[in-house]
Amino acid sequence: MAWTKILAENALASGARQVVKVGDKNILVVNHENQLYAVENNCPHLKLPLKSGKIQDGAIVCSFHRSAFDLNTGEVKTWCPWPPGVGKLLSMVSQEKTLPVFPVRVEDGNILIDVPEA
Repeated sequence: MAWTKILAENALASGARQVVKVGDKNILVVNHENQLYAVENNCPHLKLPLKSGKIQDGAIVCSFHRSAFDLNTGEVKTWCPWPPGVGKLLSMVSQEKTLPVFPVRVEDGNILIDVPEA
């Protein structure tokens, strides 16, 4: 594993989120209820940013098409239910794909993540 220091631990208070660049990836780091998560910042559906997505029932929900992904595993909980009627058509544009997630830990007051090289 190649751990990369991305932020000071105190730079991400509970409820906060921040996008960091590691290599060629934009990673969304979220502190939800004092638990850290690191996921790719692009929704696998149409590659739109997830930074403003709601966190609901342990998942991040894309604010554009409301696809929901488990924060721990990246597994799809809901695929493209929005907008009503059109969502089904939009879901055919791109088949269900998991959201890439990355291991995250705190060490010596810093947040580190492991992002494999492409």
